[in-house]
Amino acid sequence: MKNAEIKKLSVEELQNALVAETEALARLKFAHAISPIENPLRLREARKVIARLATAINAAK
Repeated sequence: MKNAEIKKLSVEELQNALVAETEALARLKFAHAISPIENPLRLREARKVIARLATAINAAK
């Protein structure tokens, strides 16, 4: 999710996206712990998206 997409979302949509991304990161971590995932950089990108969403939520308050 790009910054331009994040800026277009409302606070409620941001919170829903944050929950969804957090759950996706948890699934990725679990899959990576069982057997290495094909592209481990997806973990880093997921963390960055979560940080962007949290920053946008805090900025909107």
